Amino acid sequence: QTDDCQFMSLEAALDTIPDAFQRSQVRRVLYGKDLAELEGHEESLRLAKEIGVEMKTCKFTADEEETRRPRVVRVGAIQNRIHASTDAPIQQQVDAIHNRMKEMIGLAHGMRVNILCLQEAWTMPFAFCTREKHPWTQFAEDAEEGASTLLMKELAQQYNMVIVSPILERDVHDVLWNTAVVISNRGQYLGKHRKNHIPRVGDFNESTYYMEGDTGHPVFDTDFGKIAINICYGRHHPLNWLAFGLNGAEIVFNPSATVGALSEPLWPIEARNAAIANAYYTVAINRIGTEVFPNAFTSGDGKQQHKDFGQFYGSSYIAGPDGSRSVGLSRVNEGLLVGELDLNLNRQVKDKWCFQMTARYPLYAQALTKLGQEGYTQQIIPNK
Repeated sequence: QTDDCQFMSLEAALDTIPDAFQRSQVRRVLYGKDLAELEGHEESLRLAKEIGVEMKTCKFTADEEETRRPRVVRVGAIQNRIHASTDAPIQQQVDAIHNRMKEMIGLAHGMRVNILCLQEAWTMPFAFCTREKHPWTQFAEDAEEGASTLLMKELAQQYNMVIVSPILERDVHDVLWNTAVVISNRGQYLGKHRKNHIPRVGDFNESTYYMEGDTGHPVFDTDFGKIAINICYGRHHPLNWLAFGLNGAEIVFNPSATVGALSEPLWPIEARNAAIANAYYTVAINRIGTEVFPNAFTSGDGKQQHKDFGQFYGSSYIAGPDGSRSVGLSRVNEGLLVGELDLNLNRQVKDKWCFQMTARYPLYAQALTKLGQEGYTQQIIPNK
């Protein structure tokens, strides 16, 4: 264990503040209003401990209304490590992670989760740092009929659960995409979203494998609410979050794979900011562990050759449109985060803060249109 791994979570660090009042005030600023935990799931807690999964819960409430009933949905987020060595045969690696997901999704079912999202590229090591095509492209699969999608269809139907399954997709032209597949609670393929923004920073050499997606900003109208998926690096782009909101999303999942040395100070802020700005719920999910690859690699950044990406720091959390957020899962443990969300809160926050009413969308559209035209000049008033 490195010193970095001994830092279990932000919440664990806050609990070391001795003064109760100071501790409560720090939590108020960092987390918003207190969220209750879900009750009556002792058997699931026992099972989670038995299979080595950290489980945390939270409950977001809304004011009672006379004209609308509560719209309560339970969402789940899974963070995990790979379960076979990166030099093991491909099928062995796939089988290992599939078997682990069966356990963890079964645990989510025991918690009565309606919509579940897995982490980015959950079916494989995050090998895009290596810039090697083989063997890593062998993990790519068809979005509708690939092995992982077929497994998720089976589990979604069995558990009456919508499942968001982010994979490495291979299309009919053998073009690869970073894709989130959405399976309905009846086990049907609803559609997919391909990652809009591809990083070119540090060891994130993803453009070696796939380019920007071509699916726009789709929102999937499920039995439990309207959901969207902002994959990983897209969380750094406010307009990406905005577009999902404009299309009617009520919950936006952000399946990710990111490491502490690069992005951890940004992580607790971005999905929470998006929830506030767009009046919807966000669910930020990150994998855990340090994945070591057979061959050393560099990324043209002056660093010595190395065989790992660094530590994926987990810390998955849920944020509400009112600025409140759940505690995070730990930085080092596999985990399931379950949140009970009242979707009525979205409109109540819109009515309170009026962000959507006071937005100047035609003005922004005009500025963006000018930006895309040849000869664009910035609107700067010169000094005199």
